[in-house]
Amino acid sequence: MPVEFDIKITDKDMYRFNMHHAYTGFQGIFAMVIGLAVLAVAAATAGKVDSFYSLLYVLFGIVFLIYMPVSLWMRSKRQILVSPVLKETLHYALDEDGVHVSVQEQTADLEWGMIYKVISTKSNLLIYSNRIHAYVIPRAQLGERYHAVKELAERRLEPYRVRLK
Repeated sequence: MPVEFDIKITDKDMYRFNMHHAYTGFQGIFAMVIGLAVLAVAAATAGKVDSFYSLLYVLFGIVFLIYMPVSLWMRSKRQILVSPVLKETLHYALDEDGVHVSVQEQTADLEWGMIYKVISTKSNLLIYSNRIHAYVIPRAQLGERYHAVKELAERRLEPYRVRLK
């Protein structure tokens, strides 16, 4: 049974996707570890080194922890502003053949065999066409149709490609 719905992507939805994508990969984890390590060094050396160095450690730690979320927020806003497709409402149709997305006169079809993975986060359903690119579907807009999409994905994809809650 086909599942159809319309989605309007916001900069907040895009930000959540970018944060998930960044912090489940090496770069995001590395930045967090380095930021926390530098703050730990600042705490361990407080009073033992010149206060200027302690302040530098704290500033570097904060930069490592804050830079990525801020840059991802700005990137998300820019993505929505410059993409004419993302400004429009996207129409999704999922059926036994795959995922079909249309906006105005443009259409894109992604067969189930070409889907890299389908995962869900607290706020988004992500249908990856490769390791980097995904269709971002806010779960709040998907509503009750989420269960039908989940059932269809679990039936059509190998279990290792599906991580749905």
